[in-house]
Formats: sequence, structure tokens, C-alpha cells
Amino acid sequence: MAYEDRRITIEDGTLSIGAYYFPWGTKRIPLAAVRSVTRIAMRGFGGKGRVWGTANPGYWANLDPRRPTKDIAFVVDAGRRVKPFVTPDDPDAFAAALQAAGVTVTDGGDAAPFV
Repeated sequence: MAYEDRRITIEDGTLSIGAYYFPWGTKRIPLAAVRSVTRIAMRGFGGKGRVWGTANPGYWANLDPRRPTKDIAFVVDAGRRVKPFVTPDDPDAFAAALQAAGVTVTDGGDAAPFV
């Protein structure tokens, strides 16, 4: 297992995002399909207050009741119109697992989208 927390798993060349679809469906993204992953610092109106869903049709945040207590998020670009917005429990381990799998993780600073 490359990375695992309560809702996000990276293993066997796949990023699995739990509680993504209503009511509890998992989104699975082959790592080979990932174009980029951007690490961002969250703000109050930049994802931190969004527990699930979106206010911006270009992004979708999986269910994470602990998101308001977190400071780092990742936007996954897999070539689709809607980009997953995830908040792993251990951002450094998540980024390291992606990089070990050959996925580039860039730093987006505090440019969090209005999710």
C-alpha cells in the first residue's frame, strides 16, 4: 500500500477517493491518467468550509467532515472537466506516494479554488 487514510487510497496504480459520489461511492482514477496534481493551502472560502460537493462546477470535493480542520488540499487533474479536490490526512505522505508512482505534484501556494 503506497498511501491510505479513511477516504483516500493509492495502491496498484490507482487513486481511490472514497465518499466521492452520493451517497458513498468511490471514484477510482488510474494514476497513468493523472495529468497533474496541485498542492494548495486552503482558506475559508477556498475549500476549508466545504465538507462535500462544490460551489464551482470545475471541482468536486469528496465527503470529509474533518476538512475545516485541515490546511492542505490537492487538486487532481485527470483530463476531465471536473477535477477532484481532496484533503488527505497526511498531505506529505500522500504527495510522496504520488511522486513515487511517477505523478508530478506541483505547489500551487494559496491559490485554492472557490470550492
